[in-house]
Amino acid sequence: MIKKTLTLIFTLFCFIGFSQKIINKKLESDILETDRNIKIYIPEGYEKDSIKNYPISIVLDEEYLFDVYVGNSVLFAKKDKAPKQIIVGVSMEKTKGKDISFDVNSGGLTTSSKNFYSFLIDEVLFYMESNYRTSPFITMVAQGYSANLITHFLQEPSAFINSYICINPSFSDYIGQQLQSYNLPRLEKEDNTFYYYLNNSSSLSPQKQTKIDQVQSGLSALKIKNVNIVADKLTTSSSISAIGEAIPRALTKIFEIYSAISKEEYEKNIKDLNPLDAITYLENKYLEIEFLFGSDLGIREKDIYAIEKIIIEKENGDRLRDFGKMILKLFPASHLGDYYIGKYYETGNMYKKALKHYKIGYGKMDPSDPNVDAFYENILRIGGQ
Repeated sequence: MIKKTLTLIFTLFCFIGFSQKIINKKLESDILETDRNIKIYIPEGYEKDSIKNYPISIVLDEEYLFDVYVGNSVLFAKKDKAPKQIIVGVSMEKTKGKDISFDVNSGGLTTSSKNFYSFLIDEVLFYMESNYRTSPFITMVAQGYSANLITHFLQEPSAFINSYICINPSFSDYIGQQLQSYNLPRLEKEDNTFYYYLNNSSSLSPQKQTKIDQVQSGLSALKIKNVNIVADKLTTSSSISAIGEAIPRALTKIFEIYSAISKEEYEKNIKDLNPLDAITYLENKYLEIEFLFGSDLGIREKDIYAIEKIIIEKENGDRLRDFGKMILKLFPASHLGDYYIGKYYETGNMYKKALKHYKIGYGKMDPSDPNVDAFYENILRIGGQ
């Protein structure tokens, strides 16, 4: 009874939270020679900003995955852990057998699944990119044998799918040979970033777990610098609960670069850099965010503070002025740029110039800012020099 109640609450939450932003569309398909139903989730704020572009996610098995994926995407965006996404769910309830079928003797797609494959790109994706402001970052989400289908997109000569989320995948017996034939190391030449998430789960049969283990091991061994293989392992007795776990775990890794600098990112990529390289890392992080996701965030204040220690303590603080200039270029109305330039001059005993920048920075601050009094201490300290 409790489980049923929780399911009902979650369903009502999805309905109330997303119903006003979801479009039901009957898409006429020349390829499939029939109509197919799709659901389109448009993120909050889309209509207000006529310039911003959004990553797009194509979710197969819409009946199972769409609401769960939308719910997670909204939560991640609100927590600033991922960009807002445009999400399209493709209904497969009555056609899945034909849509994802493959030849058991070769693992190759059947004629009907090849048509569905073409439908996803030439009609669903084309429709979305023609009618909505989408960024170049494309995600495909699927579970079971549908995950086997989307893996075939790795063979495309011109790689255009950035991330694959394969939940509880059911692969053909020929998946290893197929992946080898795709020559995935070729992606290293692409000026792009790719993610492939696949989970194993204790809820799956031993045979399926063995096959997924083999795929995870084979892909992880490739070590392609711009291809991120996320080989996950879930411990659960239910394949349904595995879906609920896999989606947020996949989003965490796929949109890792979008998030503010974490302790793990700092320890792995930043702490040993010299000041100039730390500044360059920060600039490049946000350039990549804008390129991939269409999100011009500037630079988060917390990320400025994340590398502050490196700038101040290494090379005698000689890069403080460069740091301040970078911030002023991005945030001319912020007091932080003037603060770091002022600190640069103060450490060099150029107190007149330091005082000038501290005063300029103080003048930019809102009187209600809790740090305003502490900032004014800089002026008092330098004013007596």
